[in-house]
Amino acid sequence: MSDRSQAGGGIEGVLLGLGDLVEKLGQLAETGEQLKRSGQFDSGQDMKAVYGFSVRFGAGGDGATASEPKVEPFGNVRRDEHTGVSVVQEVIEPMIDVFDEQDHIKVVAELPGISDADVKLDLQEDILLLQAEHGEKKYRKEILLPRVCDPNKLAYSCRNGILEVRLT
Repeated sequence: MSDRSQAGGGIEGVLLGLGDLVEKLGQLAETGEQLKRSGQFDSGQDMKAVYGFSVRFGAGGDGATASEPKVEPFGNVRRDEHTGVSVVQEVIEPMIDVFDEQDHIKVVAELPGISDADVKLDLQEDILLLQAEHGEKKYRKEILLPRVCDPNKLAYSCRNGILEVRLT
């Protein structure tokens, strides 16, 4: 098939999805080079820059398919909207995964150096605000959930820096 619009499911769709992924990763690599060449990560404090991205295929209820990879950045490097300069922020946006199960939603977040007592969660309809702090480690992330959940039915545990949240 020479036309991408003709590709349906099956192996053709997966191969086209992988081709799109490679193309998007190439674009990200080019952007990263520009950021590396032009960016000085000087926050005025002694902080480490953390930046990365996760790539998902067909994740979520947003209509994504195998040919539409979803790229989501994480870390504490942000580009200032007004100046266009990249800066290192004190608070890290953690990498998260959201799983929409039959009877619950499961959120998994990577929070190195954090335990149960350090976690604060606030649920407002379909938005979960995750905050955690222990010493110099500070994390914050607003997570859009696939559906509205009951804040009275929220349970979580954090072991070895891996936070698991269960919502119904």
